[in-house]
Amino acid sequence: MSLLERHFNDPHTDHTGAPAGQTGRVVSADEVLDLTVRSRVSLPGPRPREIVAVLDPVRADPEDATSSVRTEEEVLAAAAERLTRHLQPGELVAPTDDGQLRLRLRHEDKAARPERLQAMAYHAVEALESVDHREGDRPAVLDLGVGWAPVSRKQDAHQAEEYAASAAAESVLQRDLQPRQLGRHLRVRRPHIDWWSAGNQVAMATVGAVFLPFLALVGLYSFGLDVSSALYWVLVGSLGVTALTLWAESSYALDPPRLPARPSAPAPRASAVIAAYLPNEADTIVETLETFLAQEYSGGLQVVLAYNTPFALPVEDDLRAMAEAHPDLTLLKVEDSTSKAQNVNAALRVAEGELIGIFDADHHPMPGAFERAWHWIGADEDPADVVQGHCVIRNGSESALAKLVAVEFEQIYAVSHPGRARLHGFGIFGGSNGYWRASALERIRLRGSFLTEDIEASMRVLEAGGRIVNDPGLISRELAPETPRALWKQRMRWAQGWFQVSLRHLGPILRSRSLSLRQKIGASYLLAWRELYPWISITAWPLFGFLAWRDGGLDMTSPLFLLITLFVSVSGPLQTLAAYRLAAPEIRAHKAWFWGAMVANLLLYTEAKNLVNRVAQLKQLRGEHQWVVTPRRSRGDDTASAEHPPSDRTTDRTSAETEEVAA
Repeated sequence: MSLLERHFNDPHTDHTGAPAGQTGRVVSADEVLDLTVRSRVSLPGPRPREIVAVLDPVRADPEDATSSVRTEEEVLAAAAERLTRHLQPGELVAPTDDGQLRLRLRHEDKAARPERLQAMAYHAVEALESVDHREGDRPAVLDLGVGWAPVSRKQDAHQAEEYAASAAAESVLQRDLQPRQLGRHLRVRRPHIDWWSAGNQVAMATVGAVFLPFLALVGLYSFGLDVSSALYWVLVGSLGVTALTLWAESSYALDPPRLPARPSAPAPRASAVIAAYLPNEADTIVETLETFLAQEYSGGLQVVLAYNTPFALPVEDDLRAMAEAHPDLTLLKVEDSTSKAQNVNAALRVAEGELIGIFDADHHPMPGAFERAWHWIGADEDPADVVQGHCVIRNGSESALAKLVAVEFEQIYAVSHPGRARLHGFGIFGGSNGYWRASALERIRLRGSFLTEDIEASMRVLEAGGRIVNDPGLISRELAPETPRALWKQRMRWAQGWFQVSLRHLGPILRSRSLSLRQKIGASYLLAWRELYPWISITAWPLFGFLAWRDGGLDMTSPLFLLITLFVSVSGPLQTLAAYRLAAPEIRAHKAWFWGAMVANLLLYTEAKNLVNRVAQLKQLRGEHQWVVTPRRSRGDDTASAEHPPSDRTTDRTSAETEEVAA
């Protein structure tokens, strides 16, 4: 049993660190909403603020995985009794006639302690599964909806229950075990988005990020306060920290992790889950499925295509024909899906494997990929919960942009990810070519309310004590965005998603008692420093301007110029050199690509990525929350095919989801 499984299956574990105890009690559903009814435990002081929470447990219908069945009454009653050990004084739980669990919990802060409510969801899953275990038969995956609303002057307990039930219904559709809230207290933020608002954000992140600090330096100087020296040392320290980190990552990456010995246990059945939005990926999906069906794996491989589409497509007929010809191919059309996360979560209902690989619809994994992943997941010593592989661009020869992205992916997946995993003591799931222990994925799930559901899931694995490893030898090949517009949208989604994860998870990680200091420092670098650095690095320009204004010119021999020159001319090229040495053979064969990427990074590309990060943060703070699919079209390995421009899809996040992301 892995560390992650032990964490979730320990009945005495409270995921917020609060002591567990027999302090709550089971009452009737009506008594939960009767504020005159309290626990038998006498509480000193004024009555605490409270929330009403609704847990809605459903399982897949054995006859139809796309349909759900309610939990039996006796199972709910037994689970409610088990939940009392995790309740605090004065808290109540009750099974309802319609197959739900209703709770009244203490409202301990303005965010209603989402960490604790999340913990209660996991405790409910543990309780339900412990009393609903069927001997000799693997029970259907449990989807638990979690909704809540506060009891306040604006809404009484009955109104709060109605909102909580509606939020739980939405949570069931997402299948992600994530608490959601509704209620009159929520503010709806729907900012108008157009070219003008986008232009203002770009201007603020470029001209504003330079001009406003310059004015501040001049203004403070006019009042007799010269802060240029302090800014100088902040800049020097920032550049130094980033340079040292890049060097450390590159150094560690040069000594990649060794593949564990073949596990003594036989390889179990595995499932490859391919998430697809078909209007965008109709051209690539048949070729992708053929690649997966050709995979050889000793335990047997099930291929699950979990897809959604707003209208019928001709390719669906081809997919049904493939499924009839290949018994190991399972098609799952997720009717209510609006995200990759929902597709993956829905696929858990039909996935048969104990090892589950998650892939985007353009990925072609290397032969033997699942066999190699099993070495990590099934290792006899220190098994992993998740193993992230090496993503390689397979259409790099098509354009200068694709060449640049191909080299960048080698910098990310061959250098940064494995080097960072060794430096920080934890890896990161990158969204595709990632392999999960099925029991871990069933607990963690992916959350569509985050623009980077993969990074958010990685942080929850880390918080739960799970182990994510990075294997640069586990290769899957994918397509690079083909236009600057497509690349901008992809990277904007990535950057904003990282910022969402930082807002949500940095605090809990730093407060965690189970993580080591090394891991907390690593998480701080990823979630805090990488968000601050794009703003710090650009302050070099207003500082140059101020020094020129104050001194009537610049001393080109100053330590600042020397340091920046050293940083720019050494750190980036060093990482590119490491990427060349560690790159996949088909990418390393093109030395000119690496020289071109080195020049592009020095002149433009690095600052362009910093700009994307600054704009993404402004979008998030303004309340813009969109998910845009990266356009795909069919491409062979560096071979051209007919143009078929795909449609983009944008999904607006609800205000309730947005509130919880920022909580």
